[in-house]
Amino acid sequence: MIIDGHVHTPFCPHGSRDTLKQYIENAISQTYSSISFTEHAPLPPSFIDPVPTKDSGMELKLMEDYISTLQELKINYEKDITIHIGLEVDYIEGYEKEIKEFLNTYGDSLTDGILSVHFLPTPSGYVCMDYSPNSFKKLVDAHGGVNGVHRLYYQTLLRSIEADLGRYKPTRIGHMTLSHKFQNLFPTEQFFTEETDAVLASIKERNYSLDMNSAGLRKPYCQATYPHPSILEKAIRKGIPLVYGSDAHKSEDLGAGYSQLKQYVSKGY
Repeated sequence: MIIDGHVHTPFCPHGSRDTLKQYIENAISQTYSSISFTEHAPLPPSFIDPVPTKDSGMELKLMEDYISTLQELKINYEKDITIHIGLEVDYIEGYEKEIKEFLNTYGDSLTDGILSVHFLPTPSGYVCMDYSPNSFKKLVDAHGGVNGVHRLYYQTLLRSIEADLGRYKPTRIGHMTLSHKFQNLFPTEQFFTEETDAVLASIKERNYSLDMNSAGLRKPYCQATYPHPSILEKAIRKGIPLVYGSDAHKSEDLGAGYSQLKQYVSKGY
């Protein structure tokens, strides 16, 4: 039985138009016992989405529909599968107050969540790190090379774990090594052990869990899980719960990479 803690939906402005029923019925056919819909949360109102298509997060006006639609499906399919209503929330440094206010507004309706970092600062503004190779190159140029981008990412990820985002703050950390999405284009010989160990220690200290994300296996310039198995093994030794996440943006991606990761799956999530 598969538990998938990271799934997107047709509410995603940069995802597929597959219906929620397609996702759910595909999950049931793959013997899923639980699925968490974790759509990209609306970005803070004062934050300007840096991607050209302005589609990094769900529109705020759709939140009520998102929640009510999933609540209905949760009831309709309760005999077949457990459905969690969640969000993938972006931590953006400097916007903590707005993120906290958003979570305080909608948190009572959520049963799961992921905290992620996608946006990093440069002197000319924020950049969506994983949007494209060109976006990553902007960060490389702004931060003195590839290693500088990775260090900034891990520092920001650590701050996200430590941030006060209120009682509805997600406690599962998303795709911990996302900065390696374009690693075959922007290689590094560094392992960033000090930085990743600090992240794991902070996760453990707070009793958070880790998104064991297979999406990198499907990315042509990554070809690796987020995080790498060596980090997953450290997390296991620390007793950090690991939750498989397909990070599916279309229903056919459900279950992708599970065979490579199932040996690490935490029991009892």
